[in-house]
Amino acid sequence: MYLGIDFGTSGARGIVIDSAGKIVAEVRLAFDVSCETNLTNCWETALFSLLEQINKKLRQEITRIAINGTSSTVLLCDAGGNPVDAPLLYNDARGAAMGDKLKDIAPANHTALSATSSLVKLLWMMELPSFAKAKYFLHQADWLGFLLHGKLGISDYHNALKLGYDVETLQYPKWFSKLQISIHLPKVTIPGNPIGELRSDIADKYNFPKNCLVCAGTTDSIAAFLGSGANSPGEAVTSLGSTLVLKLLSRTRVDNFQYGIYSHRFGDLWLTGGASNTGGAVLKQFFSNEELEKISNEIDVKKSSGLNYYPLLKPGERFPINDSNLPPQLEPRPDNSVEFLHGLLESMARIEARGYELLQELGADNLSCVYTAGGGAKNLVWSEIRKQYLGVPVVSSINTEAAYGSALLAMRGLANFRH
Repeated sequence: MYLGIDFGTSGARGIVIDSAGKIVAEVRLAFDVSCETNLTNCWETALFSLLEQINKKLRQEITRIAINGTSSTVLLCDAGGNPVDAPLLYNDARGAAMGDKLKDIAPANHTALSATSSLVKLLWMMELPSFAKAKYFLHQADWLGFLLHGKLGISDYHNALKLGYDVETLQYPKWFSKLQISIHLPKVTIPGNPIGELRSDIADKYNFPKNCLVCAGTTDSIAAFLGSGANSPGEAVTSLGSTLVLKLLSRTRVDNFQYGIYSHRFGDLWLTGGASNTGGAVLKQFFSNEELEKISNEIDVKKSSGLNYYPLLKPGERFPINDSNLPPQLEPRPDNSVEFLHGLLESMARIEARGYELLQELGADNLSCVYTAGGGAKNLVWSEIRKQYLGVPVVSSINTEAAYGSALLAMRGLANFRH
């Protein structure tokens, strides 16, 4: 049995699969409001709560575990792996000014130049008083993995991309020496590679096998891609979660800082794409889940809403516009909730379509099909609107949960995914 764990912005999920890829157990935990004040404590509690929720007899059969986290969610730790300050989340742009310093050192259009990249966050953290206590810089998935295997300072090349790690040569670039980073950067391995056995005290407490392996993880959007069924150049996955994430499988690598575009290594192919700050979190600002379901069904998809928004929770966008100050555009707001939701869904579909157009303009393979993952995949009305804008088949992923992709990663390792 294989366990995949997904840490998103609103909660954590776990899925156990057998050797045929069939789901045998699912567990989940929503984060509460208190998480905002102590994120790492919340993550740790959630991680072990998920383990406890899995049937005791089933835990005895789990031989591999892999975790995905949100890309560019990072933290500083001391020599014992204890956080020395609050983590910075994926969309935190407080370090944007550090990008100017980095422009003089990093190559033009480098992924790490983004206002929310892991490297920009690290450079900002280096100015904090708490940095004096820090020994390690980790991504969310790295730290959660450490809690299970006990080995500090190990990452995977999906999470490490936005830290500036060179995923073609599989090493940190030479220009890193100019940054004078005085703490340990993660040692980077292939996603899905075994890192070490589950700590013996955890194995004993939760009834896992002594030889249960914890594997290198990945990011949430790549985990969603792994579970989708997409496997040929031109096929893509859109993750409709709190944010909107696009991943297009391509024979050509595309990186363009100007537009917030980056490519992850995926065997002998590339997963090129970007992440927009629009998405489900904006919808939930205005509608409950029940309202979204009910009101969506009242939308006439054959007609245009006539509304043109740029739905954001707060100023700042990453892709297909890379502007940390881009203001939300949510006016005019009609009195009719059906019209308003229609306008929001159409506007998000336009952003998604523009994202894929941009990837192709810059050299990625032509889009042939879009698989959909994340909570928004369940909204059939949204899918129909997106199909009209994308102009290609829009289908549901084989499994829409990122935790399922992580379970597959634990079982196969990245090298054994067929392309």
